[in-house]
Amino acid sequence: MRRPRFRPADVAQQMVGGLLLAGPFVVTEEVWVLAEQMTIFHTAITILAVIVVGYSALYKADKDRDVDVEAKFLGIPLRFLSVLLVAIGSVSLLTFLLAAPKTFGATPLTTVTTVSIGSIFSVVGAAAADSIF
Repeated sequence: MRRPRFRPADVAQQMVGGLLLAGPFVVTEEVWVLAEQMTIFHTAITILAVIVVGYSALYKADKDRDVDVEAKFLGIPLRFLSVLLVAIGSVSLLTFLLAAPKTFGATPLTTVTTVSIGSIFSVVGAAAADSIF
């Protein structure tokens, strides 16, 4: 098995991947318009997609990684938790640093929905960077 220990360097790698793919979704008006048209149900399904994609990218696509030997917090692998936090955090951070909700006149729900949309792609980048490096 490859690197079952979770290290701080893993989070740094995840951040690079997550931020790399998060940026375009924060500043694209089409994403904000799409998010505005989505319901709470759509938002919940999108958040579920982030979780499924993140888990799959870490433990299903990478056959060298074993979820059973990873360090856990409340039964959840730390690596998986960090990928989710990095992905959602990256998109959230960029959203507010760039004042996107104000720029696009977004409601709080639209902002959460936009963050969830961007997080689908950010989690792919975070998991890929964690697996490659």
